[in-house]
Amino acid sequence: MKQLTDLIRDVPDFPKKGIVFKDFTPLLADAAGLALAVELMANPYRGKGVELVVGAESRGFIFGTAIAQSLSAGFVPIRKPGKLPRSVHGADYALEYGTDRLEIHTDAMTAGKRVLVVDDLLATGGTLAACCELVKKCGAEIAGIAVLIELAALKGRDKLSKYGQASAAVRY
Repeated sequence: MKQLTDLIRDVPDFPKKGIVFKDFTPLLADAAGLALAVELMANPYRGKGVELVVGAESRGFIFGTAIAQSLSAGFVPIRKPGKLPRSVHGADYALEYGTDRLEIHTDAMTAGKRVLVVDDLLATGGTLAACCELVKKCGAEIAGIAVLIELAALKGRDKLSKYGQASAAVRY
């Protein structure tokens, strides 16, 4: 989708040498680009019974809340450690360039809820797999996974196949 790729910049060697960061801040500043990105991410899940959208801190919050509103669903944040004040489920995961941990309130959703998992980027699949694991720990059902950008060469989609449909607005 050229309209979107024109609004995404490559930043070499960020956050460390050898990584090419996909900077979508120009897309966020462009009203038409932002609206198109949200629609492309939400459309595959219309009519699929999505009740909640989860987004990983912090860039998953940007698209997650917009998609939740677009689908008339609620939003649940998945946070980095130490950010949630009540009992949490946690999941450790590997990044393309290190390791990290995510957490969700244990009472964030009820069993059986249909949940769409949203993030900005699918690279190796570690972050999204951890999000899916947290949704499952809450007893909810994964309705799908939506991302703005997929780095297809890193084959992160393979790690997510057991969670069902994944879609990307832009694939590199």
